[in-house]
Amino acid sequence: MAQIFENAAACWKTIMSDVSKNRGLLAVIEKFARENTSPAKIVFGTSGWRGEIGTDFTFNNVRVVTSAIIEMFKSNDIAVIQAMGVSDFEDIKRRGVIVGHDNRFLGADFAMEVIGLLQKEGIKTWYAGEAITPEFSAGIEMLNAACSINLTPSHNPANYAGFKFNPSDGGPAGTEITSKIEEIANRMMKEGSRVEGQGSGAVVERIDLTELYIKYIKERKTLNIERIKDFINNEDCIICIDNVHGATRGRIQRILGESSKIKYLRTEDDYLFGGIAPEPSEKNMAGVGKVLSQSNAKFKLGAIMDPDGDRIRYADGVMQIPMNYFGAMALHFLHVHKKFSGVVAKSVGTSNFVNAIAEKLGIPIRETKVGFKNFRPYMLKASAERAIVAFEESDGISGYNHTLEKDALFGLLLAIEMMAVTGKNLSEYLKDIMDEFGYYYPDRSGIAVDASLVGESLIKRLSVIKEQYKTGTIINIGGSNRTVKDLITVDGIKMVFDDGSWLMIRPSGTEPKVRFYIEARTEEGKKAVFETAEKMTLEALQ
Repeated sequence: MAQIFENAAACWKTIMSDVSKNRGLLAVIEKFARENTSPAKIVFGTSGWRGEIGTDFTFNNVRVVTSAIIEMFKSNDIAVIQAMGVSDFEDIKRRGVIVGHDNRFLGADFAMEVIGLLQKEGIKTWYAGEAITPEFSAGIEMLNAACSINLTPSHNPANYAGFKFNPSDGGPAGTEITSKIEEIANRMMKEGSRVEGQGSGAVVERIDLTELYIKYIKERKTLNIERIKDFINNEDCIICIDNVHGATRGRIQRILGESSKIKYLRTEDDYLFGGIAPEPSEKNMAGVGKVLSQSNAKFKLGAIMDPDGDRIRYADGVMQIPMNYFGAMALHFLHVHKKFSGVVAKSVGTSNFVNAIAEKLGIPIRETKVGFKNFRPYMLKASAERAIVAFEESDGISGYNHTLEKDALFGLLLAIEMMAVTGKNLSEYLKDIMDEFGYYYPDRSGIAVDASLVGESLIKRLSVIKEQYKTGTIINIGGSNRTVKDLITVDGIKMVFDDGSWLMIRPSGTEPKVRFYIEARTEEGKKAVFETAEKMTLEALQ
């Protein structure tokens, strides 16, 4: 007897409880996605709008958001036009929009709805099919396109879909654009808009974004692709890449060619990602670790990338290397070995290991709010201060003269070139750098707070911390007195202490939670820093 579900959320709960057994219920999800016309609250976070397929991410709601974007285009709002880097609506129509998706459930179907509505307004479109976030960024520049629409929720679980918008510089859309999309879309939602589908009439012009990406990285010359190929061909090495059933599959083969020394994991189609959240986490790297442990190669590199190719985590058989460490290594490598000059751009919650390196090498440090879009001022070709590397602790990285989007492929290729040039595995290179610049141990945690404390009320309660603990304040942490050396309030409250350790208290803007980002100078010292952050928070909330 067929199961009856009240809504898509209930169906997804059953599917995710046993993905192998309940895979067939995706047909029910598709029915909800096509027939559910309930409005949704549209919010573009740090990387686009995300929602559950069939619940709020439905065909009608995707058409509403697309229609909101078209209305935004046609309004010729000066702030939006300037932020997009176009002259007017006619310019957008001529230059066109790249549309594509990662390899999640219904991705191609959602894309056809977007393309149909754009074409109805006379806007040129290219269909990228299955593609990854950095390819859209590079493709916009290579085609001189007006923008792109990439249907992906990045590393979120299988029940999610997403909608990313990138303007003509290829970077994530800024708030000048996303706030306008939200305003129009939510007005349409409130009005109960039903937008007729145009997908069946779409005329598809395919574009190979991987081919454009390869041309892009060769033109930019930040990476030495030939050096990387020579290393793989001539050295005793093994490289293991876990694609986690994502759209990154097949990309490295096209860039570097086939090689028996490169092993690929989880390249098969699987809309449900084996039931896991497909993120570059320590737990999800077990498969990579197993492959590396079974090899006797001199050089070992493992990596896991999320489905839309904008996050990456590393291993080398000795240890896992999170972005907090790799980003700092990238700065050292690009500046010392490749002679790039500029600044380092990092999000405020990222390890100060890179600060120690930058300060000793005389490289200016620019700390931004969380969100890769905040690196834009340092990533543009015309920037007065250009980033040698830009990275955030949540596994995103880009580099000098490269895309404004975070790029896992760039991160992987850079790691291989790092090995080729230094003659060392990543953990060996990391140890050398730490021996010179100091040891740092970052971590993160958080606590839940009362449900009434969401958004502005939570921010206001926590603001007393920066008044109580000003620069120069002495705080006892784990039995040792530490002086507040610097107080950074660009995104939350970050206190840097005189020994280089720090804590950051950052309220969630959407959930009743307070997040803690910390860094100690010893592994054992992390517990005391966490306890201090929690104590400060609870005192502020009394």
